[in-house]
Amino acid sequence: MRRVERRLGDVLVDQGALTPTQLSDALAQGRRIGEPLGSVLLARGLVTRRQLYVALAEVWGTDLAFVDPVQVDPELARLFPAALLARELWLPLEVERDEDGRQRVVVATAGRPSAHVEAEVAARTGIPRVRQVVTTDWDVQRALRTVWRDELVHEAVSSLAERRPEESASTVFVWPQVALAVALLLATAVGLVLAPASTVTVLVATVNVVVALAVGAKALISTVGTAYETVEQVTDAEVAALTDDDLPRYTILVPVYREAGIVGLLVRNLAALDYPREKMEILLLLEEDDPETLEAALAAAPPDLVRIVVVPHSLPKTKPRACNVGLTFARGEHVVIYDAEDRPDPDQLKKAVVAFRKGGEDLVCVQAALNYFNARENVLTRMFTLEYSSWFDYTLAGLDRMRLPIPLGGTSNHFRTDLLRRLGGWDPFNVTEDADLGIRASARGHRVAVVNSTTYEEANMAVGNWIRQRSRWIKGYMQTVLVHTRRPVHLVRTVGPRQAAGFGLLIGGTPAMFLLTPWLYALFLVELVEPGALLPVLPEWLLWVSTANLVFGNGVIVYLSLLAGFKRRSYGLVPFALLSPLYWLLHSVASYKAAWQLLTKPFYWEKTTHGLSSHVRDEPPAGAADDGRPERLGWADLTAGGPR
Repeated sequence: MRRVERRLGDVLVDQGALTPTQLSDALAQGRRIGEPLGSVLLARGLVTRRQLYVALAEVWGTDLAFVDPVQVDPELARLFPAALLARELWLPLEVERDEDGRQRVVVATAGRPSAHVEAEVAARTGIPRVRQVVTTDWDVQRALRTVWRDELVHEAVSSLAERRPEESASTVFVWPQVALAVALLLATAVGLVLAPASTVTVLVATVNVVVALAVGAKALISTVGTAYETVEQVTDAEVAALTDDDLPRYTILVPVYREAGIVGLLVRNLAALDYPREKMEILLLLEEDDPETLEAALAAAPPDLVRIVVVPHSLPKTKPRACNVGLTFARGEHVVIYDAEDRPDPDQLKKAVVAFRKGGEDLVCVQAALNYFNARENVLTRMFTLEYSSWFDYTLAGLDRMRLPIPLGGTSNHFRTDLLRRLGGWDPFNVTEDADLGIRASARGHRVAVVNSTTYEEANMAVGNWIRQRSRWIKGYMQTVLVHTRRPVHLVRTVGPRQAAGFGLLIGGTPAMFLLTPWLYALFLVELVEPGALLPVLPEWLLWVSTANLVFGNGVIVYLSLLAGFKRRSYGLVPFALLSPLYWLLHSVASYKAAWQLLTKPFYWEKTTHGLSSHVRDEPPAGAADDGRPERLGWADLTAGGPR
C-alpha cells in the first residue's frame, strides 16, 4: 500500500499538482491517522478531484472516464441496486463488444479495479467479461441520483411500509383502532342520553386518572434521572486517549429546506468539530424544489468533505425521507444528524465513539443532549430552554436508568450505520420520526443511550412558530402510539410489560395530558367563579380530586423546571420556572391542532423557520462557559482541519 501511495504521490508531483514538501507532509498525515494518501490530499484541498483521479488511473494502469449519466444503459442499471453501488462506489455503464466480438460489461469505479466487482457483475448479468475504468466518486453519485432516481425515491419513501407495514405510519388507523374509537364515542353518546350525571362523572374521573398517570410517570422517571448521571458518561481523559488512526469514519447528515440564509451559520458550526477531516463526510441534503438554498450552498464553495445531495422531489416531503436518501450514500461507520442551525460541542463525535465502544453491540444510538444558544431572547425561549434542560438532564436520564424505551430527539442522534439500515432507517410518514425510531429500536432488542454532550440549537422565539413546531412533534407522538399499539400483545412480548407501560405513559400520556388538562382548568374556574355550581352533576370528592390533580401536575412541572435551571447553572432562568403552567397550556393549544391535523393532514410536515434569533452569533449558550471558538470560520477552516 505504501509503495502504491508513493507512486501516486510521484505522479502528482510530476504533473505539477503537488510539491514534494506537500507530498511528504500528506504521507506523514496519512500514516498518523490511518487514511490513504488520496483522502488526505482531497480533505486538505491540496489537489482537485480531477487531478487525483487522473493520477490514480495512471497508477492503476486503467482508462479514465468522466461519466455522464446519459452514458448509463437504463436496462443494465435495473439489474443493480442503488444501495449496493452507493456503498461500493461503482456503476455499470453499458454492454460492449470486445475486439473478438464477445460481450463484456463496462464498469466505472471510483476505487481500484477489483475481482469483487467482476464477480458481482457476472452474477447479476451472466456476462463473465468485465472492463473496469476509473471515474470519480462524485460522478458515481451523480449518476446514481439521476439514473437510479426512481429507486432512490422508492427506497426512501416505501421501503419500511413494504417490508414491515406494521411498523410504518403510512396507515394512520387500522380497523381495530377505528372500531374501538367508534365504540367509545357511541357508548359516551348513549350514556349522556340515558344517564347524563353518571356519564359525566365517569368522564371526569377518567380524565383525572389519565392526567394523574401521565404526570406521575413523568415525575417518577425524572426523579430517578435526578439521582443518576447518564449511563454513557464519557470523561475528557477518555476523549484525549483517542488517537486519530483509531477513529472510525463519520457521516454527518444535514437536511436543509428553504434555509438559504443559514448556510453561513452551518459553515461556522461544522468547522468547530474536533475530528480528523479525512475521516468525516458531510452530506448536505437539499431538496430538488429549493433552488435558493442550493445556490447558497454552491456559492459557499464547500470543500471536499462536504457533498451536496439533491433529494428528488416526492411525497411526503419530510425530513426523514431526506435522511433516508442520505443514508443510502452514507459511507461512515457511524452517522449523525444535525440541523442547519445546530452547534454541537466540538468533541461530540469523539464522545459518541467512546460511548459506542463502552456501550456494547446492542447499542444502536447515542443521543446527545439538546439546549438553546438564544435562551435569553425572550420569555418563550427561556421557557423552551428550561423544558429542554429538564427533558435531557432528567427525563432521558431516568428512562436510561430504568431501561425504558427512549424517544430520540430530532437531531444529534449518533447511530451505528449498519444497525440503522437493518432497522429500516427512518419512517418518512412519521413527523416525529426520531421518537418512533427510538421505540422501534427498543422493540427490536437494541438499546439507546444518552451521552454527556450538548448540541445548542435556536429556540423558537415566536408563539406561532413554536406552535407549528410543537404541534408537529405532538402529532408524531400520536402517530407513534397508533403504530406501536396496533398489536399490544406483541408489544408487551417484545419489549416487556414494564417497558410497554413506560412507552404508553410517556409517549401516549404526553399528548393525552395536554389534551385533557384544559378540562381540569375549566372545572376549577367554574368552581372558583360560582362555588357549588357543579355539585348537581359531579360529586364533591371528584371536584377536590380534580383540583388536587391540577395543583400536583403544575407543581411537578414547576419543580422540574427549577431543578433544570439550577443544574445547568442558568440562574437567570430559574424565576421563569414559575410560568411553567402557562407555558404548558400552550402545549394544549398545539395538541388540539395536532389532533386535527392527524385526521386531516397526517403526513404534513409543518416547516419551522430558523435563523430568526438576534443572538445567533454573539450570545453564549445558557449555562455554557466560553469554549474559545473563533468568531469567524469558513469552508477553509474545514479544509484545514478546523480548531484542534
